[in-house]
Amino acid sequence: MDNVIMLFACLAIGMALRWFQRVPDNAHTSLNAFIIHVSLPAVTLLQIHAVHLAPALLYAVLMPWLLFTASAALFWLVGSALRLPPTTTGALAVVGGLGNTSFIGLPMIESFYGSSGMPVGIMIDQLGTYLVLSTIGIFVICHYSDTAVSPREIAKRIVTFPPLIALVIAAALMPVSYPDWVVSVLNRLGGTLAPLALVSVGLQLRPGALRGNRGPLAMGLGYKLVLAPLLITLVYAGAIGLRGPTTQVTLFEAAMAPQIGGAIVAIQYGLNAQLISLMVGVGTVLSFITLPLWWSAFSVL
Repeated sequence: MDNVIMLFACLAIGMALRWFQRVPDNAHTSLNAFIIHVSLPAVTLLQIHAVHLAPALLYAVLMPWLLFTASAALFWLVGSALRLPPTTTGALAVVGGLGNTSFIGLPMIESFYGSSGMPVGIMIDQLGTYLVLSTIGIFVICHYSDTAVSPREIAKRIVTFPPLIALVIAAALMPVSYPDWVVSVLNRLGGTLAPLALVSVGLQLRPGALRGNRGPLAMGLGYKLVLAPLLITLVYAGAIGLRGPTTQVTLFEAAMAPQIGGAIVAIQYGLNAQLISLMVGVGTVLSFITLPLWWSAFSVL
C-alpha cells in the first residue's frame, strides 16, 4: 500500500510543481533523460541478474509480448481507419501495449496473491515488459516518431538503448555475485524510477488536454484495462486451458495500468505527450477499480 500512496503522491507533486510554476516548462525532459540513462538501467542490472527462468513460467514471460503485438496491430488498423496522426497512433500502440508490471503490478500481486506470486511478477516484468520496451517497443516508437528515422537509425537506437545494454550486461554477469555495495547503489538508483517518472508525468498532465483526446484516451485505456486481459484470458485459460496460481498472476499482470517507463520513453521520442500523460495518470487511477474486478474473475481459474 505504501507504494501505491507514493505513486499518487509523486503524480500530485508533479502537477503541483507545474501549477505553481516552481520548475521550468521543460523540466520533464531532464527527468526523462535521467530515467532512461540511469534509473531504468539500474533496475535492469539488479533484477535480471537474479532471474531464474523455469520452463513453467514461459507462458507468463510471453504474455507481454503477445499484448504488445496485439496492441501494435490493433492501433495500426485503428489509426489507418480514423486517419489519426502518427504520433497519436504510436502513443496508443506503445502505452496501450505495455503494462505497469512492476511499480503497480508487484505491490498488487503481493496484496491479492501473497509473496508466492512475486517471482512470477518479476519474470513477467523483466523478461517480458522491459525486454519488449527495449526491443520491438523502441522499433514501434521510432516508426511513429515525429521525426523521420531511417531503418539504420532505428537499429542503432535499439542497440544503444541504455536499458537493453544493461540487460545484456546483467545476463552476462549472472554467474558472478554482485558485491554488497553494488547492490546497494543499484537499489538506490533504481528506486528513483517510480517517483521521478510519476513526477515527470505529473508535470505534463494537463486536465485541459482531455478536450482533444477523449476518443483516443478511451480507446487506449479500453484496450489496456479491459480488452488486453480479456484477450489473454481467452488465449491462456480458454484456448490453451492453463489453470492455477501462475496463470492467475499472469492474467492479473495483463490487466495493469500503462507502464510508466514506456510512457517516458515514448514522450522522449516525440509521441503524443498529452495523450500519453493522460493514459498513465487516468489509467493508474482507474486500475484501482478494475484490478479487484479482474482478480475476482480470475479467482475461479
